[in-house]
Amino acid sequence: MALFITCADSRVVPTMFTGARPGELFELRVAGNIVPRYRPQAACGVAATLEYAVTALHVPDIIVCSHSHCAAVQGLMHPRQLSFLPLLEKWLSLSGHGTRAAGEPPTARTARVTHSDRPDPDTVAQLHTLIQLGNIRSYPFAATRIAAGKLRLHGWFYAVETGQVYVEHPGSCRFQPL
Repeated sequence: MALFITCADSRVVPTMFTGARPGELFELRVAGNIVPRYRPQAACGVAATLEYAVTALHVPDIIVCSHSHCAAVQGLMHPRQLSFLPLLEKWLSLSGHGTRAAGEPPTARTARVTHSDRPDPDTVAQLHTLIQLGNIRSYPFAATRIAAGKLRLHGWFYAVETGQVYVEHPGSCRFQPL
């Protein structure tokens, strides 16, 4: 079993492109596949689901999967467009963009994406995936299992228009076809 964190977008159907059967994926679907950084005093459904999967279910793998044409990523790229959606705007502010995860060094790719005048939405979505993986590492129960070699994190990107899945090779910041 793996925890599969992805967007609530109905075009993303994890069982369709993973071939998983009932009981093989513990799914967490949330706008923009956002995992807020660890905040011990904050009650959050995403944090509670993450805690349950890691601590009670002992999942060995967590996959964070972003996708093309993501409205949440568009909102991150163009925040003024969200002024009429204050709750979504607040939710996206928890994504971790503009900050680095604990222990995460800045990369040349991060600098290129965040300082570009015309960033590519798919590249931003892939960077967003990596940021969410960093946010997961901020949870003490996840960090402990990662350090013990009992939990692996995976970044995926799903191209809605082709059905192709891309996977980030750990530490490379590059997504390659699965």
